[in-house]
Amino acid sequence: MSANLSAILYLVSGVLFILALRGLSSPETSRQGNLFGIIGMVIAVVVTFLSVGNFSSGFIYVLIFLAVGGSIGAFIAYRIPMTAMPELVAGFHSLVGLAAVFVAISAFMNPAAFNLGTPGNIKLASLIEMAIGAAVGAITFSGSVIAFLKLQGIMSGAPITFKGQHLLNALLLILIVILTIYLCSTQSSNLFWTLIAVSFLIGFLIIIPIGGADMPVVISMLNSYSGWAAAGIGFTLENTALIITGALVGSSGAILSYIMCKGMNRSFFNVILGGFGATDQTSENQNKEQRPVKSGNADDAAFLMKNASSVIIVPGYGMAVAQAQHALREMVDTLKKNDIKVSYAIHPVAGRMPGHMNVLLAEANVPYDEVFELEEINNDFANADVAFVIGANDVTNPVAKTDPQSPIYGMPVLDVEKCKSVLFVKRSLSPGYAGIDNDLFYKENTLMLFADAKKMTEDITKNL
Repeated sequence: MSANLSAILYLVSGVLFILALRGLSSPETSRQGNLFGIIGMVIAVVVTFLSVGNFSSGFIYVLIFLAVGGSIGAFIAYRIPMTAMPELVAGFHSLVGLAAVFVAISAFMNPAAFNLGTPGNIKLASLIEMAIGAAVGAITFSGSVIAFLKLQGIMSGAPITFKGQHLLNALLLILIVILTIYLCSTQSSNLFWTLIAVSFLIGFLIIIPIGGADMPVVISMLNSYSGWAAAGIGFTLENTALIITGALVGSSGAILSYIMCKGMNRSFFNVILGGFGATDQTSENQNKEQRPVKSGNADDAAFLMKNASSVIIVPGYGMAVAQAQHALREMVDTLKKNDIKVSYAIHPVAGRMPGHMNVLLAEANVPYDEVFELEEINNDFANADVAFVIGANDVTNPVAKTDPQSPIYGMPVLDVEKCKSVLFVKRSLSPGYAGIDNDLFYKENTLMLFADAKKMTEDITKNL
């Protein structure tokens, strides 16, 4: 395939990737956006294969590994439940980072194969590109592994901090810059391997001090890192499609991180450096006195809803765990038949990743015009008769507005407590992912419904 034709087709795939991002910005156009992304990726992969020209005997191994990796990815994506989607995303980010590291190692060990020069005499620009790609890729890999372990529950979701942590991170980042400079002047393999090792370490140290409540921002941040790693390696490989795709992923991930930080009243630079929202929560939770709560059943909840004129649904991770979105849709349909106004309130970080709740509600065919973001609906709680909280915890906790010592202090939360009545579906009084007690449980207007979210919702529908 000619270079001009390859460039044109790569440009077409880049435009399709842009259209994909455009489509994914709204639930109504997300399926179309996904389709654009798939077509763009197919074009990019096919053009890359055809651009190779001379197919060597080893080329068959590339096809075999592509088939094996693609089959594994398709199988995992098909079998994965929606509740585990954040872990899947973190896992895939780690593989993108690791791939960038492997490509950088290959280019450094055998630069002639990439037309970058010879060992010890690599082009300066190429050396800078592969050093940056390897460093960002290593940070993405180790950081994503920690995020996966925290999300999967293998590792505690609580912040892990120690004295001098930020100073150590700063020194390691400075060391990475120094190693890159000396690597470019000496082209020493020892410096190259040291750069990768230090980058793996800083990725680990950046993520461990971040608490569970802030994990959705971490996911989008790692998404950005993986994009920049891919773009850096794209320069090394002189692959236009990889540069365009990496830049799109990197910039869109950074923008999403900034938007989410703004929505959570967090500092964007603290997210990048790691350790924001990290406080010692142990003593607070241990000294928390037992407070009385009011509990009820499905019949009580149905009675309150029957006599309401407006109901606001607040979904959370508990709904995802119980796979209660379809049962919830049936309950809402029943309420609508009784001329009760129903709307959904979505917090930007509800669930474990950006848009988690929107995807679940779309899966249950909830009309998009009934779903509202925090800033659109927060003022409506004061005028609503019933708030039905199904599995959400930290995003409804009033302590975020009152306790400066809380790890979620300053984060905008849904003003659920302002409703006339609050129905809170939860298995127990256990704290949310941030590891702190929810004051909403103990409010006078809150009725706790201790049960599996799906079963409770189905029982309420029967009573309605």
